[in-house]
Amino acid sequence: MPSLDPALRRGGRLQFERRVTFLALAAGFPAVVLCAVLLWYDDYSARVQWTVDLFLVLTWLGVAFNLKQRIVRPLQTLSNILAAIREGDYSIRGRRAAVGDALGEVMLEVNDLGQTLREQRLGALEATTLLRTVMAEIDVAVFAFDGLARLRLVNRAGERLLAQPATRLLGRTSAELGLAACLDREAGEGPHTMQMLFPGGVGRWDIRRSTFREGGAQHQLLVLTDLSQTLREEERIAWQRLLRVLGHELNNSLAPIKSVAGSLADLLGRQPRPADWGDDMQRGLEVISSRADSLARFVESYSKLTRLPQPRFEPLNIGALVRRVASLETRLPVNVVAGPEVLVNGDEVQLEQLLINLVRNAVDASLETRGSVGVGWAQNNGQVEVWIDDEGPGLANTANLFVPFFTTKAKGSGIGLVLSRQIAEAHGGTLTLENRRGLRGCEALLRLPL
Repeated sequence: MPSLDPALRRGGRLQFERRVTFLALAAGFPAVVLCAVLLWYDDYSARVQWTVDLFLVLTWLGVAFNLKQRIVRPLQTLSNILAAIREGDYSIRGRRAAVGDALGEVMLEVNDLGQTLREQRLGALEATTLLRTVMAEIDVAVFAFDGLARLRLVNRAGERLLAQPATRLLGRTSAELGLAACLDREAGEGPHTMQMLFPGGVGRWDIRRSTFREGGAQHQLLVLTDLSQTLREEERIAWQRLLRVLGHELNNSLAPIKSVAGSLADLLGRQPRPADWGDDMQRGLEVISSRADSLARFVESYSKLTRLPQPRFEPLNIGALVRRVASLETRLPVNVVAGPEVLVNGDEVQLEQLLINLVRNAVDASLETRGSVGVGWAQNNGQVEVWIDDEGPGLANTANLFVPFFTTKAKGSGIGLVLSRQIAEAHGGTLTLENRRGLRGCEALLRLPL
């Protein structure tokens, strides 16, 4: 162990070697003494006795010290290999590693240990290199703080955000870096957004915080994502869609108004005027009035999207609500597939309007193909799922389903699905529409949390 005193470790090794030497000498000592005694009491000359005794002693000592070396040297080799492994050198291998031999099997295990540690070290180095490369390249600011709120790690995006190199940032506290507001939150709180100003950028930031341990000490990981560019892009797309729809609707109304107005101006400029000019004037004014009313309805529909009130949450029985909505449809029988009786917290008026819109759309589609309509509900993963199936022609264009004022119906307003999704999201749920797999028609799926 590195914490032991080197003198103690050296003393322990010498003590083991002394014991091995003593045991090896003790093993041959009785035989050597017995042979010497027998030689001296037998009728041999002194020269023969001394020669044989010397040979016995030298053989005895040679065997004893050779036995000591055969025991101690492999242990020293193992010690050197383990020391190299401890220092991170996994290239040294022990010789005479063979199966069926006690020492050889020990060598095999040590060699396998070195190979395993080498592979694990290479994997860790590759993973660390990949992590550092990813952290350096991603456009997300990453900071790691220790228990005293001192910065211990920052990536390249974090350096750009704080407009300073890592060498000047590391070791400074979160308060000095202007990040204290991001860390001073409860541990259980999830991601949140904040409007913040930094030396390297200003905007709205998505803030995520988590904890990890390094060396037994707890650290905090702070991740900042700039949402400004994403929000601007989404805003630009929303404006493009809105302007496209507004331009289409305004052109549909202004073009006939301009044409009729020009025709009436020409009619009034004629001399003499036709005998039925009064009837033409009347029809032209009716067209202008009709298109003006259409524009007024369009503006009113647009206002509905911005005036949706906040839901008033009350417990309601989803099964009773689905049955009541199904009974309101008189054009086509609606098949109700009953599910479990569950209660949800929601605004009954808004959810009823949502389901009425979906059932009405399903019936409109099924009337085109003389199909049927079915509704039902189920409980799944802490949610209640309400589904509406039709046997209509299906969805030809799913990209514009929730675009305001987009409609494929001759007399549709294009706001029913938009309002329905707004109601679903206001209740913490979702609304999706997709074609049925393997069957004709479409399925609308409303998910609400329990």
